[in-house]
Amino acid sequence: MKSRIWGALIAIYLAWGSTYLAIHFAVESIPPFLMTGVRFLVAGLILYVWRRLAGDAAPTRAQWRSGAIIGNFLLVGGIGGVTWAEQYVPSGIAALIIAATPLWIVLIEALRPGGNRPNRLTTIGVLIGLAGISILIDPVKISGQQHGYNLLGVVVLLLAALSWSIGSIYSRGANLPKSDLLGSGIELLAGSAGSFLLGLVTGEGGRLNLATVTLRSAAGLAYLIVVGSLVGFVCYTWLLRVAPTTWWSRMRT
Repeated sequence: MKSRIWGALIAIYLAWGSTYLAIHFAVESIPPFLMTGVRFLVAGLILYVWRRLAGDAAPTRAQWRSGAIIGNFLLVGGIGGVTWAEQYVPSGIAALIIAATPLWIVLIEALRPGGNRPNRLTTIGVLIGLAGISILIDPVKISGQQHGYNLLGVVVLLLAALSWSIGSIYSRGANLPKSDLLGSGIELLAGSAGSFLLGLVTGEGGRLNLATVTLRSAAGLAYLIVVGSLVGFVCYTWLLRVAPTTWWSRMRT
């Protein structure tokens, strides 16, 4: 089991470490929430149809509800927030700011009833991580350099990390299908619905012009569907079930 966990972690690092650039390419000519809606819809349909044809039982209403909660926290708030912010913040900086996710997880675990209290070493690591993010963002221009980072974009990235952390912790005790792949499928479909709704509410429908979608954006979207969702997200949701969140989140820190 331990070797499978490490294999999933490595797959996540390789898959999601490369998706920030793919997101940057995809949002060049595709509005962010409509792009993530398509991304999650295609990946979710592949997983859902595959597992249902393989004989998995249809999810119950309670399981759909859990999938919707997880999908909207992880995918709409988490990945959707990152995708939107990358219109204004460089992809490399976005990846570094999202490294705050384990810090949020440790903090939420410490504050929630029945959560795991961090030990001294973990607390020191959290403080160092927060200091590092503060130096990276440099809100008071201590370095004297004008980075030009969009403040709203940075705030959205931090909130995206928080949303991802809440969804991750909630999923550990959620009522989901026994099949990890089917569970990932309904989360992706729920995230797709939330993304499309948010995209329409924010007026992205009027900004979408299929004739102007570039080959680079289309390639970025295809990469996100296969590598980001079908590989990275599936490995992540499997890890949430088999490995304690605080254990591997501390390794990420």
